[in-house]
Amino acid sequence: MLNVEGVTMGVNYGTNKVRFTSPVPVGSQVRAGATLASVEEVANGVQIAMDVIVEIKGAPKPACVAQVISRLYR
Repeated sequence: MLNVEGVTMGVNYGTNKVRFTSPVPVGSQVRAGATLASVEEVANGVQIAMDVIVEIKGAPKPACVAQVISRLYR
């Protein structure tokens, strides 16, 4: 769990390395997990990169693998 304090604004800054590795059939159960990949200081805040994996229940490989970039400002 990521707990962030003292943030006045968060911005979805974009994505890196997006791969759609498997189609998601209609009605499928999906779940997403994320791990913190990096934190860098930027003017008035920090930029974080999260590695995200979207999985399909019972599927041998994930539906999507991406790195999501956000900026958190003080």
